[in-house]
Amino acid sequence: MRHRTVQDVMTHQVVTAHRDTPFKAVAALLARNDVSAVPVVDTQQRPIGIISEADLLRKESAQPDPEGRATGVWMRPRDRKRAEAETAEGLMTTTVFAARPEWSLVEAARMMDRHHIKRLPVIDAAGVLAGIVSRGDLIRVFLRPDGAIRQEIVHEVLEQTLLIAPADVQVEVRDGVVTLRGTLERQTLVPVAVRLCRGVDGVVAVHDQLRYTFDDRRIDLGPDRVHGVVHPPHHH
Repeated sequence: MRHRTVQDVMTHQVVTAHRDTPFKAVAALLARNDVSAVPVVDTQQRPIGIISEADLLRKESAQPDPEGRATGVWMRPRDRKRAEAETAEGLMTTTVFAARPEWSLVEAARMMDRHHIKRLPVIDAAGVLAGIVSRGDLIRVFLRPDGAIRQEIVHEVLEQTLLIAPADVQVEVRDGVVTLRGTLERQTLVPVAVRLCRGVDGVVAVHDQLRYTFDDRRIDLGPDRVHGVVHPPHHH
């Protein structure tokens, strides 16, 4: 089975800013390209920061209201400094969490969730920007057609990986939810089959209705076997 990687779903042509990109030019980049954030890169195209719509709105929130009252007095000094910035270098968030092209979608999703971020620049082995991946890119895998999911489960999981004949297990996929019915030869195959099906791209859940012929968890090893080790006979 081949799982989709970050490289498969990321945006390859990335809109970027540089340290000296003016505030208005950054705003124009976001609006013109219909994106909510842009990485800031150095002269070697390595990410050094990221600017989101929230960073631009900070300047707006720091402006006096129509009656002339200052509304930004509550800001932390660091935020006020960024609100007063005129270029990308002052606006950007300098802590950049990045993904690698070969990462699984699960790895990318976990990093986004752990750090409460919506997107990840993708860098190659040299640290150069190779793309950008968003939450939406990761969610799109769940739009995979049910027929494609079922075909992968039948041919790659059951037939090729577990050597189970298609006639032994009936696979139904509806809205990404997989139902497995049938009888397997050994009990220990059941959790393995379920786990592998859960790992197929686009699977939302797996409903296990499998039975088994033989419970191979309860094998009597005999008095000469302890924890699967055969002890040699005693010689007198």
